[in-house]
Parts: sequence; structure tokens; C-alpha cells
Amino acid sequence: MITVIVPVMNEEDNLESLLAEIDAAARTVPISEIIYVDDGSTDNSFALLQSLRDRYAALRVIRHDRRAGQSAALWTGIKVAGNTLIATLDGDGQNDPADIALVYKAYQDALPVHGDKVMVAGQRKKRQDSLVKRLSSRIANKARSALLKDGTRDTGCALKFFRRRDYLNLPYFNHMHRFLPALMIREGAAIVHVDVSHRPRTKGASKYGTLDRLMVGITDLLGVRWLQTRGPAHVHAVEEITETPAMLKKSA
Repeated sequence: MITVIVPVMNEEDNLESLLAEIDAAARTVPISEIIYVDDGSTDNSFALLQSLRDRYAALRVIRHDRRAGQSAALWTGIKVAGNTLIATLDGDGQNDPADIALVYKAYQDALPVHGDKVMVAGQRKKRQDSLVKRLSSRIANKARSALLKDGTRDTGCALKFFRRRDYLNLPYFNHMHRFLPALMIREGAAIVHVDVSHRPRTKGASKYGTLDRLMVGITDLLGVRWLQTRGPAHVHAVEEITETPAMLKKSA
């Protein structure tokens, strides 16, 4: 079964319509849990989410007492998720929940080839954002891809699909959600890319600026590159000792 994680901050105008779309997607994809993480909203988001629980049995709502960022909200939601498989979406309505079916199918198709350790990364075919946002993201994506060699043209797409335990094995840091392909590759996961749709924001306002993202992005990029050079050895256990210390002492 699948848990959908949606981090939100001051998105009261988008909550009800997006949740209805996720619920509709659950008719064709085995979604049994939807977790909204309210990252310290100052509008009516949390109260509205609580009221929607009566209409959507799969909905769980978690609230941060202060704003901690998208990576923290994702980590909070994934930690408490009750299912093995995770799909993530932005809360602004620009991701189409119907595309969860696309990434789920890609995950299933990849299992016979790569085994269970797979992340499917959505990549927006035609980004519906301002020119400044598109240009800044294009520059950031090219710099990241050149340095980290993650083979991903669009890490900013929030629609991703992976196993819960693979995500929780990653080193946590703020803004880590922007580097998930590189971090997953470091842990030995295969990355599958799927083109998905992208919709214009029709309600609410973006919470992210351009200059501030650029400055933290450079620091984070260098940090992830350092992590790659100190990556795990991918050692696999080949034998398990099941005797307890008392049993070993008795046999000796």
C-alpha cells in the first residue's frame, strides 16, 4: 500500500481541491493513507485540514509548531507513515495527483530489473512557472547535475516515489529534498525518471525566493558532493548468527 505525503505552509485555498484529487487517484492506485504535514501555517490551513478528516478516512494531519521547511515536513510525514511505499506531492496544486499512477507503474516495471531499491523521480515536461523561476532552476539543475552526476534534469519536481525505509536511511539535513536522486544513488538505489505534467499555480503564493535558494543551494551542493566522496561501502550481510550469548557459552 502507498502513503501520500503532502507538506504545506499557508495553502488553505488549495487544500480541499488537491485532497479531492488525491482521493480520486486512490481509486486506481493502492493509496490507503494521505498525510498532510502543516509546516507552521499562520492561515487557516490546520483547522481546515482537521475539518476535512470527517470526509476523508485516509487523511492524517500533523502540525509543526513552527516553520521548519519542506525537508523537515517530508521527514516528519515519512517517519510516521504506516505503509512501505511513499509518494510525495507539493501542496500548491501544481503536481497532478493523477500522475501518481505513472510513477507507481514505473516503480513496478523497474523492480524486475533493479530490485526493490528504486526511486522514481518525476520530471516536469512543461513547467508552468514564471520566466525567472524557470531560468534560475535551469541554471541550478545544470550545476547540480554536472557536479553530482545524478542524471536528473529536474530535482525540483516534488512528485517522487520510493520505499519508506530507503528514505529514512538517508542522512538528514535541511533542504535535502532537492538532492534526493544523488542521495539515493549514494545508498545504492536505482533512479527511474518519468515525465509528468505541471500545472500553473492558481491560488496562494509561492513561499520560496530566488536569491535565498541560490545561496543555500551552493552550500548544500558542496555538502552533498562531500557526502558522495564519503559514501557507504554497500556491504551486505552474508551470514546471521542466531545463538544467544548464553547458548554460545553452553556449547563451549
